[in-house]
Amino acid sequence: MALLVMMLLPIWGDRMPGPMPTGKEGMPGIYAYEAPKDKKNGCAVVVCPGGGYGFLAMDHEGKQVANFLNQHGVTVFVLKYRIADKNLKGPIEPAPMLDVQRAIRWARFKSKDYGIDPKRIGVMGFSAGGHLASTAATHFDSGNKEAKDPIDQVSSRPDFAILAYPVISMGPVTHGGSRTNLIGNKPDTKLVEFYSNEKQVTKDTPPTFLVHTEEDKAVKVDNSKLFKEACEKHGVPVQLVTYEKGQHGLGLGNTVKDLPFSKWPDELIKWMNSRKLLDK
Repeated sequence: MALLVMMLLPIWGDRMPGPMPTGKEGMPGIYAYEAPKDKKNGCAVVVCPGGGYGFLAMDHEGKQVANFLNQHGVTVFVLKYRIADKNLKGPIEPAPMLDVQRAIRWARFKSKDYGIDPKRIGVMGFSAGGHLASTAATHFDSGNKEAKDPIDQVSSRPDFAILAYPVISMGPVTHGGSRTNLIGNKPDTKLVEFYSNEKQVTKDTPPTFLVHTEEDKAVKVDNSKLFKEACEKHGVPVQLVTYEKGQHGLGLGNTVKDLPFSKWPDELIKWMNSRKLLDK
């Protein structure tokens, strides 16, 4: 049997703002995973795999996540965003933020093509991808109605956010590699503030689900706690699920079925149901 190769769909047209990759392998785009027709409920999620802004964990934080959500009727767009690599040296901001904003606009613009509800398009991210997803949840706009590109006329605000063991802050609790790749070794204080997303939460930040372990040494649970506190301060619906055991980067927890952490996808589905995101 031949292997099914997913096609990378471009999200940018002739104009791509921000740092430009020099090789095709560095170009951003999305992989579309449509939910089965008999299960499709109109919900969609743009998924941002982690990797410290230096690589992308496209399997256990991308493809596996898409397959799981597909079974719950959710159409998934796994985002290949720009990262610091041999073709695009860090710091790379604002490229990843521009890519996730564009991906959300793209999904909303293409909603009829994929049978999704333009008011139920969320963002999900893991680790540094969680930072990118939290950036999308705190840095967005309603679109530029004067733009020549019709996709740019569409809102980039996600309707909900799912953050798994996310980097949130660029301050003392940050993940050093993610920070260096994104904003450099000696970033301007304004950039640190801008990308410390716990400081960018407002009343318009979408409802958010977070999951983290207390044992995570790579990305401290303080990141998720800071975001939760900021959401509560501004009246944003938020749920943080924490577990005692479990190291960093476990994805859906398929490899640690002996740990309570492996049950977090069930908690996510309960939360999505409580928000009526999975209603047909």
